[in-house]
Amino acid sequence: MKLGAFSISLAVKNLVVSKEFYENLGFKVFAGDLEKSYLIMKNETTLIGLFQGMFENNILTFNPGWDQNAQEIESFSDVRSIQQHIKSKGISCITEVDEKTQGPGSFMIADPDGNVLLIDQHR
Repeated sequence: MKLGAFSISLAVKNLVVSKEFYENLGFKVFAGDLEKSYLIMKNETTLIGLFQGMFENNILTFNPGWDQNAQEIESFSDVRSIQQHIKSKGISCITEVDEKTQGPGSFMIADPDGNVLLIDQHR
């Protein structure tokens, strides 16, 4: 099972202040839009998403079908097969992707400590 590119999505209080903080650590804006209240920051292969007012807690994010540069990769596990595998292991989903669809989709689970994981396929 290939989960794809990994990033952490941080719920921030002030997007501009957080942007400046991570820039001081060597991160650069990779994607996103200040006016849409989110930025994706990158330092080498490390990605951090900064999201203001979109969700309450931090989220571990995986993007099947993408590499760390948000480029499509040829071989990947579809989000629906990942969800089926997760459910076969007895892990409950917080949200689910419709397994009758194709293309983009996402689902969410929580680890034993309540940390939320988002499996978010964009293609």
